[in-house]
Amino acid sequence: MKKYFSFVLFLSITVLISPPVLSQEATEISRLLENDSDISVRDMSNINSKVVVADTLKGWQVDWISDLSGSQASYDNWSQGGVNTISVTASTVFNAKYRKGQFAYALGTNFKYGKARIEDEGTRKTNDRIAINNKFSYLFEDERWSAFGNINFSTQFDQGFDYSTDPPVMISRFFAPAYFTQIAGISFQPEDYFTAEAGMAMKQTIVSDTDLSTRYGLEPGESFRFEPGYSLAMNFEKKIVSNVRLISSVETFTNLQRHVDNTDVNFSNELIGKINDYLNMSFQFVMVYDSDFSRELQIKQVLSAGFSYSIL
Repeated sequence: MKKYFSFVLFLSITVLISPPVLSQEATEISRLLENDSDISVRDMSNINSKVVVADTLKGWQVDWISDLSGSQASYDNWSQGGVNTISVTASTVFNAKYRKGQFAYALGTNFKYGKARIEDEGTRKTNDRIAINNKFSYLFEDERWSAFGNINFSTQFDQGFDYSTDPPVMISRFFAPAYFTQIAGISFQPEDYFTAEAGMAMKQTIVSDTDLSTRYGLEPGESFRFEPGYSLAMNFEKKIVSNVRLISSVETFTNLQRHVDNTDVNFSNELIGKINDYLNMSFQFVMVYDSDFSRELQIKQVLSAGFSYSIL
């Protein structure tokens, strides 16, 4: 417990200085009856792409958007068959950006939680995420280039289960796992919609429930692991057609103490279509490779439609 007390304290301070939040995102249509779609590894790329400070910004800029979405399917004497389901997902995204001269700071938080009630299967989690990102930047004379430092954190709210076994097996819970990542390096932004970053990184993995330690690359009974390494990332965000925006990112982490084929890769893509001021639709496709959890690709697909409201 003492090994990661300082990191828990850091998280508590960060959350206390952030506004109250609910949760955001989508309702999973595919794989609804399969494994739980919690964040088994660092699902942070989407946050990083949203905390880029614009060159024209002076002082503070704050935005806070909350979203509620869901789906429902009901069948009665339906010849093709079907399973009655109802699902709801809530989310909230808060961003605060600041710039003075050559210095810039950005805080991004992303909270999501969703559940589905499936006939004869009970209630299952469909989305679960806590993500907090702090980014400090110093812009050079050529403002396409900057030095940056990131402090990232991610975990989930609730227990997650693998439903491929009978009975289901718990594979995650709050702070099991939790990830802290610190990155310092150089960023290149040739266009407003594209950023490339490279830097040295440190990652700390916390597994508060030691029964899950081996699932996340720790030794049996261990609750903390420190990894030095380097990180590469690219982020793309642009309106591709009227009212449709594409957000795409790829992020890697390579442990300097392990072979390069153990590099963690997170490839995230999201299409967001705005129907009007309050309604939108989105499709998210994420691929993750994390050899600590599995040698196979992790894949998440989310299709959603819902109500979105800008608080700030």
